[in-house]
Amino acid sequence: MGDRWHVEVDRSVCIGSGMCVNHAPEGFRLDSARQSHPAEASSDANEKVLAAAEGCPVEAITLTLLGSGEVVFPPED
Repeated sequence: MGDRWHVEVDRSVCIGSGMCVNHAPEGFRLDSARQSHPAEASSDANEKVLAAAEGCPVEAITLTLLGSGEVVFPPED
């Protein structure tokens, strides 16, 4: 069984660019205010969701490992 991630979008930072939906349409949705939110609070670790987080122009998406809480993205400085 592979890793699972907790997916979170900081809606106070999100600018509604839609890049996350572009990269991972099954993982993210835009609401009527064009604010992003994860389709599910957790996701199997996968390249599309990671690409969505990496492609967010304001780094509003945080991915952490379920269970340990270890940060997957954004990388810690």
